[in-house]
Order: sequence, then structure tokens, then C-alpha cells
Amino acid sequence: MSLYDELCQCLDQSNVSKDEPMSRHTTFRVGGPADFFVTPTEEEEVRAVVNLLKKENVPYYVIGNGSNLLVGDGGYRGVVIQICKNMNKIRVEGDMVYAQAGALLSKTAAQALEHALTGMEFASGIPGTLGGAVMMNAGAYGGEMKHILYNALALTKDGEFRVVPADRMELGYRSSVFAKNGDIVLSAQLKLQPGDPEKIRAYMEELKEKRVTKQPLEYPSAGSTFKRPEGYFAGKLIEDTGLRGFRVGGAQVSEKHCGFVINRENATAADIVSLMEQVADRVEAKFGVRLEPEVRRIGEF
Repeated sequence: MSLYDELCQCLDQSNVSKDEPMSRHTTFRVGGPADFFVTPTEEEEVRAVVNLLKKENVPYYVIGNGSNLLVGDGGYRGVVIQICKNMNKIRVEGDMVYAQAGALLSKTAAQALEHALTGMEFASGIPGTLGGAVMMNAGAYGGEMKHILYNALALTKDGEFRVVPADRMELGYRSSVFAKNGDIVLSAQLKLQPGDPEKIRAYMEELKEKRVTKQPLEYPSAGSTFKRPEGYFAGKLIEDTGLRGFRVGGAQVSEKHCGFVINRENATAADIVSLMEQVADRVEAKFGVRLEPEVRRIGEF
């Protein structure tokens, strides 16, 4: 039996694709085809697919909204598992928000507002999913997931479901226990605080205005391209190196915010990688600080 047929035994056939262009599933809008692309609808389907791929020794990679991801122009040899569109339910009970890993942060924050809960405003403009945000301890404007996480349900490497309390997640700057051990976040509970809906809405609008005016939202990108070096700001280092607007092919250091690499005009993954490496080299040569990418790379470059 072919791998395609085996995947169709785990999932509905409509949720299994062959040779799927990853440019459709990343916010950079670049990336060659994945051999297989699957979209599970529930936790048990994720487990069934992962167990199958381990048994067959087939590489796989789990994505959400593709907002922090660069896929090579040669595509991905293996199976991309997308936990996003089919696993995005959100419900609110009291001051607790229960959300599946595929729920967009923007929609989760909107639900919190609807129930007059504060604490998640910082995440309202982050273009990723809850699962990715938990794994990377996403943050913005002084807020971080670690401030609101209560627990998460994960699929372990051994194929077991495990509830992990927040104090066991090892949440640090853009890191967590899940990023280290490869467990897959399937859902999470967030503990928020009762608040004034008008104040919550006003703060979300204020943060939205900051993003619109300071970030190049009009171009495809993966958000902040480099991690913040200790004691510095990546964007300031890049700007002070004279790289505002620096371009390689269709990729460019944003003129609006130097911490962003944008797909200015039909960029390839190779353009973006070359630009990132040249930026890191030149910043290091000038300031002695090596910029580390925040964007994850998969596939063939």
C-alpha cells in the first residue's frame, strides 16, 4: 500500500494532498512542494498520522499558520502536518479560555475581549496559531504567553497524550520544553483576568495602530526575522549597519522596520536565506554581535 493510501486510512481523503506548494501555507509566500500535506481534524488523527510516519520512518513537520517558517525552494521531502484550519475551536468558561492549537491568536484574543477578559491583548496582532505561540512562548509589547498559560495538551514522542502545566513548560525567550523535546502541542488553557471591555478594546486598537504604522504589514514576511540579542535590538543593529532597504533578488530588509525581512517582489527562499546571512555577517563585522534567526527553516534549499 502506498503512503498516500495509508494516510487516507488515517484521515479523510479530502485532508490529504500530494505535492502541495508550501508557498500557499507560509506568510512569507515562498516554498516548494511538500511530498504530502495533511490537515487532521482531531487529536486522535494527529496521533494516527504521527504513529504511521514513525513506523514507516518518514520525516514529518508540524506547522500552524506558517507565520514563522521558511520552506526551501526545493520543497519538503516527507509529510507536512498542518494543525490550523481544522483544529481551531475556542471556548470560554469563566476566566479560562480553552483553545485548540490551530486557533489563531487574533481570534482567541477577540474571544477574550467578547467575554471581558484581559491579559491577551498583546497577542491580538500576532499572525500565528496558539500551538506555535505556546511552543515559541510568543510575545509582543511586553506580554508573553508564559504570563497567561495555565496548561497544554501535548502528543509526546511516545505517542501518548499528556497535560503539561505551565510551570513545567520551561518557558523562556522564544523557547519552551516543546521546542526542545519535539512534543506536539494540541490545545491549551489560558487563565485571564476579568477586565473592562472598553479598556481592553482600546488597548488592542492602540497596539494595532503601532503595528500598522511601524511594521511592513503590506508585504509578505515572517514577522521579526532575528531573535533579540541580549542587550540589543536586532532592528537597530541592522539599521546602524546601514542595511535599511538592503535587497537580494526579491527579498529586502524592510525600509519601515529593519527587523523585518520582506518578500518585496517574488522572492525565492534562496533570496531570503542569502539576505539573512549577509545581514548577520555585516552586523557581526561591525558590532561583534551575531544575529540568530527567529524564523525556522525546513526543506531543501
